[in-house]
Amino acid sequence: MANNDTITLPNSLTFLRIILTPVFLFLFISESVFYKQISLAVFIVAALTDWYDGWVARRWGYVSRIGIFLDPLADKILSSAALIAFAQLELIDVWMVWIIVIRDIVITLLRSIAEYKDQPVVTSSTAKTKTFAQYVVIYYILVLYVIRTIPFINRDYPNLFLVVDNLLHPQVLFGMMLLITILTVWTGVSYIYTNRKFITALYEKSNRPNG
Repeated sequence: MANNDTITLPNSLTFLRIILTPVFLFLFISESVFYKQISLAVFIVAALTDWYDGWVARRWGYVSRIGIFLDPLADKILSSAALIAFAQLELIDVWMVWIIVIRDIVITLLRSIAEYKDQPVVTSSTAKTKTFAQYVVIYYILVLYVIRTIPFINRDYPNLFLVVDNLLHPQVLFGMMLLITILTVWTGVSYIYTNRKFITALYEKSNRPNG
């Protein structure tokens, strides 16, 4: 059952994840190799808060309405920031990033509102697969890109640098992102169709004249 208290450890970790997101973004797109390395650690810490706040909430029953609303949104803010950063550095195509980001934010808001209102929400296994695959690609690009920016890798380990460079080849990243984009669109359409009654009711309520 949801707890009305908002100052809980899981909620604090959710807010920390949101705060760490612009920090990660600033560090990752900076010119400093050191900052880029730190950005990887910041992203991992931010991602770990998601796992830990979920564990604490389930273990101790620290569930609040604001947490139900913010927790999934914080996850999408973090993953969207990573994709936007990759696009900013021209690692992946901008158009795919915007499709993914817009879909994720819209669907996550709808899910959060539904859960906040104690409405049943149907999430397909394909959507969970999409989320898992999306984070695999994010970590793939993030880790390899940071490795490639380390000067001594290129200087002392040219073969390793070549492998990393090939793994980050534009065609490789394009193929991976295209798959994620297709999954994202498919699961978004599927979610809207499956939960169309709730979405229709929400739309009608928002357009109902007051009084």
